[in-house]
Amino acid sequence: MTQRTANHQLKKLIDESGLPYEGIARAVRAVASESGQRLGTNKSAVHHWILGAEPSGATPGYLAEALSRRLGRRITREDLGLGSPVGGEDENIGLTLDFDPIETLTAIGEADVNRRRFLATSAYSMAAAMLPLETVQEAAARTRTIRSGAVAGHADVAAVRDMVKLFMDMDERHGGQHGRSAFVQYLVTDVASLCRGRFASDEARAEALSVASAGAHLAGWKAYDSGEQGLAQRYYLQSLALARASNIPGQDGFVMRTMSQQGMKLHRPEHCLALAETGWDRAKGRVDGQVEALFAITHAHALAKTGQTRRALADVDRAQAELATGDEVPFWALVWGPPAATVHSRTAKVFETLGDRRNAARQYATAAASRPGTTYARIIALDLVAQAEQQAKQGSIEQACTTWGRAIDTMAGVKSARTLKAIRSLRSDLRPYRVRGVRCAAELDERARVFLAHQC
Repeated sequence: MTQRTANHQLKKLIDESGLPYEGIARAVRAVASESGQRLGTNKSAVHHWILGAEPSGATPGYLAEALSRRLGRRITREDLGLGSPVGGEDENIGLTLDFDPIETLTAIGEADVNRRRFLATSAYSMAAAMLPLETVQEAAARTRTIRSGAVAGHADVAAVRDMVKLFMDMDERHGGQHGRSAFVQYLVTDVASLCRGRFASDEARAEALSVASAGAHLAGWKAYDSGEQGLAQRYYLQSLALARASNIPGQDGFVMRTMSQQGMKLHRPEHCLALAETGWDRAKGRVDGQVEALFAITHAHALAKTGQTRRALADVDRAQAELATGDEVPFWALVWGPPAATVHSRTAKVFETLGDRRNAARQYATAAASRPGTTYARIIALDLVAQAEQQAKQGSIEQACTTWGRAIDTMAGVKSARTLKAIRSLRSDLRPYRVRGVRCAAELDERARVFLAHQC
């Protein structure tokens, strides 16, 4: 039997954290769950790691992230005494803004297309969430300056933009898992090639980088919709770098807004307010009123998450007022459909956070009704689910069942991890009503069961 060597580096870090072995195990499980991974890690496993056993699969990454959050600094596999991963994968790929974003995006995309598990199961990094706030150097300095090939003009960029917009529309209609590999392949070939080429003007180059940023943002959104939070974050960081390189007004702030929303969704509020504030600052006075409304409502949500009720409600009012001003919305700001619908949906989340269920349900209903049903099936379904949850919590179970039923109808043909999660959550919410013999709950639960069975 091979004698294991105790892992003194890991023990030192765990001792520094002040957590017992069970606390470490709980933190590792929590990080894993953010990417949809369920681990059975317990205090016995942690004890074996210290004795020299190596965590399997993606667990070293989750352990590193758990200790990073606890200790307030970046912890790597090497810091844990675990060395490099098997297969030579670069587990830090995309977690910095130090390299050419096109090269980094290509590397991430190729690993994504090949479904490399180390990326699909990677953890959401708190250290990486800080990068947009710490970075002061413009990403333009890191994009390659050597250009080759045919000269691209506005028409060439427009053709690529139209294709990215087509994939954006398909994503909303059919869900993030539909056409995902095809889009990422297009991103790392056609879009990347465009950005590496020569341009007829500086304006054409800026437009190309802006389109690439929107493409990286969509790739991140598709990963997010599949429950792959760490991968989504890596795409978002490169989208941010490309947006900064393009110098298109407000686009880098829009990516920061998305990163703030991701942190709130994962219940990681540490940097969400700062991201929302900094993103908004990058856009103020540089974008149309409807676009600024999107920033204002995300800031309102972040304020609500931090208990600042009065300021949150003031920003809700500001967002509603901004919607009435201007009508120029760039394509990269139309990710979730018309700005008004997005503002209503996010306003509902503000009220939900503040415990105002009646207004939350009303805003979710307005959001669902504000989007074209055939184009935005996924987000309409999710808004309806959220509306039903608020109705159920107010005691209106029959009304909630009707709304849930509409959500299931809307989900037909949508391939999304989030919609499936919503249906599973629905069944859990219905359980107490089924036990009490509420007929509409039992009938809806059967519909949900059949729906899930057909998705498997």
